[in-house]
Amino acid sequence: MNWKTEWKPLATIIAVFAACYYLPVDWLQQSQRFENALWESLHLVKWYAQEHVLLCLVPAFFIAGAVGVFVSQAAVMKYLGPKANKVVAYGVASVSGSILAVCSCTILPLFAGIYRMGAGLGPASAFLYSGPAINILAIVLTAAVLGPQMGIARAVGAVSFSIVIGMLMHFFFRKEELAKLDAAAAMPEPDVVRPLWQNALFFASMVGILVFANWGKTTDPTGLWQAIYSAKWIITGLFSLALAAILVAWFNVNKWHMLMTIIPATVLAFLLPEHPAFAFVAATIGLSILTATSKENDGELQEWFNTSWDFAKKILPLLFWGVLIAGALLGRPEQEGLIPSGWIAGLVGGNSLWANLFASVVGAFMYFATLTEVPILQGLIGAGMGKGPALALLLAGPALSLPNMLVIRSVMGTKKTVVFVLLVIVMATFSGLLYGFVPN
Repeated sequence: MNWKTEWKPLATIIAVFAACYYLPVDWLQQSQRFENALWESLHLVKWYAQEHVLLCLVPAFFIAGAVGVFVSQAAVMKYLGPKANKVVAYGVASVSGSILAVCSCTILPLFAGIYRMGAGLGPASAFLYSGPAINILAIVLTAAVLGPQMGIARAVGAVSFSIVIGMLMHFFFRKEELAKLDAAAAMPEPDVVRPLWQNALFFASMVGILVFANWGKTTDPTGLWQAIYSAKWIITGLFSLALAAILVAWFNVNKWHMLMTIIPATVLAFLLPEHPAFAFVAATIGLSILTATSKENDGELQEWFNTSWDFAKKILPLLFWGVLIAGALLGRPEQEGLIPSGWIAGLVGGNSLWANLFASVVGAFMYFATLTEVPILQGLIGAGMGKGPALALLLAGPALSLPNMLVIRSVMGTKKTVVFVLLVIVMATFSGLLYGFVPN
């Protein structure tokens, strides 16, 4: 027997056996908290399915699939690969992430798409952090609710983090990046099927659908952000029509097939304006059928659907289990999981190293939907949370979550995932510690 390869299965068996042997069944049976945790896990899964799978993840899967099919590997290597100009690579990664303004789970299909196409680990990691962390609307909301000082600190910290974390990931795994350099040097120039500006508008239409379909309501009943929220579905519909026109004009989709796809969604939009999700579902089903059965462009659209579906198959199960576990441990906002919220509030007071570290770790494992971190922090600050730990949680929380970590591991492996998570936690901890000493 080779113990170098067999110690992991043996350790797993022993750990599972010990857990079963000492399982506190009687205590759990009598514990109201354990029952609440089970319900909280189910509530969080239901909420996640209603609020994020359809509007966030489905468009993200289509975008990720489009990256894999319509963006050449050579083009990704040129702008985001290890051989790319560092200013351009990290600039593109951070800016594109900030434009998306998505949560820690929605960014995953997009990250997986560019990473598997050959993007350098550094720019890909910068993109992975910047998408959920550098959310312009969330930063504005932070400044409005928690004060301008906190909003500025979050903006500066998030932008700095995306670049520093990306550069450190590149440094730690530079040997592997050198291998990508060799691959990039040997890669031939790609055949140009359609000009860059057409591809840019194609992706812009899908990003527009993703961003505006998920545009959150602000606390201010007036102003630009609220005006955009009020018109979000009209704007989303316009981007959807733009995508349909692009597919017909530049991807040779049959215009009658496209019309048959548009009509059901349009009818539902007018019949049920108070339930726009029904029209969104109809449009999604129509696009899926259209691309899955298309024979145009040598099956290019069919390959788009297959690639998107492949991302969905691999990522959705991991997200499901991650959300289920996160709900059981930490519950939902203002609800209790296995870990009492009072413990968390009591451990993040003041500005000690421990308080900042604890806030970073809890934030890293807890799931935050876009914009929900601000009211959660408002409640924690009211319960005595220090401003340093508050910033630490803001910098670590939206960018990471337990479901997010599970998927990252499946994309770039355990070692890189551990380093990425530790970098976020350590940097958030020390940023919070320094910010805690800044006078109000």
